[in-house]
Amino acid sequence: MLTQFLINGFINGAIYAMVALGFAIVYNTTRIFHIAFAILYMIAPYLVYSFYSQAGYPLVLSSVAAIVCIVLISVLIELIIYRPLIKKKSSLNVIMISSIGLMIVGINVIALIYGNDTKILSSSISNTISLGNIIITYKQFTQLVISTLAISGFMVFLKYSKFGIKTRAMRDNVTLCNVFALNVPKFRLSLYALSGAFAAIGGILISLDVGMDPYIGMPMFLNAVVALIIGGIGKFHAPLFGGIFIGLLQSLVVWKFSANWQDLMTFSILIIFLIFRPQGLFGEKQRLV
Repeated sequence: MLTQFLINGFINGAIYAMVALGFAIVYNTTRIFHIAFAILYMIAPYLVYSFYSQAGYPLVLSSVAAIVCIVLISVLIELIIYRPLIKKKSSLNVIMISSIGLMIVGINVIALIYGNDTKILSSSISNTISLGNIIITYKQFTQLVISTLAISGFMVFLKYSKFGIKTRAMRDNVTLCNVFALNVPKFRLSLYALSGAFAAIGGILISLDVGMDPYIGMPMFLNAVVALIIGGIGKFHAPLFGGIFIGLLQSLVVWKFSANWQDLMTFSILIIFLIFRPQGLFGEKQRLV
């Protein structure tokens, strides 16, 4: 029984890690607390629902179309909302507040169009894979494979490609990037596009299993932020460990207590980290000047 819960927790943790990585791509490089990231995660499954359940397109094609749409929306958020504020030299707090406003608008627009009730993409019972006493559904297997491939692909590009070098340079020192003639505004669009893709993939994978409603974005966003803080801000590999840690922790809480205690334990761990190790597991302690 414990092994089954650990497997379930690891699969959920892999999705947490992928979504946390999507948030970290923006936050580590721009320091913008991109709360509108939550609505990208939430809108993606609704787009799949429109293409698949209402328009009748194949599920894979619907998912790809939804990811492309979310990528475009993510880029538009940077172009229309964040960039004008940056040009006006607005503080990061002002940008964060605008992001909150955008999230609220997005939630209400989706609720107005689709309603507040839960929508499901497939009502069929998923086939399973049995490994002794361990049972994994095809949907869980799909979640694990896709999230692992997405994370692995990004980490390889981060280490070996020019895109990865530029991303790490943006994380370390934006001023020097400008000095060395990197087109920072243009490159930021690429980062927002990639971040949106991770949010969309995560939202679609979760909705295949449990469905969606207009309010699913914020709980996942909070888990992603906790994963980033626990892992260590500024390190792209850190939220991966933070996400897995949260997934396993929540699964153990369900096993020993109840699903109602998941959030309590998650944020209790966050508070412990903020008090005793605010730099996270892999972050470096910052020296005050």
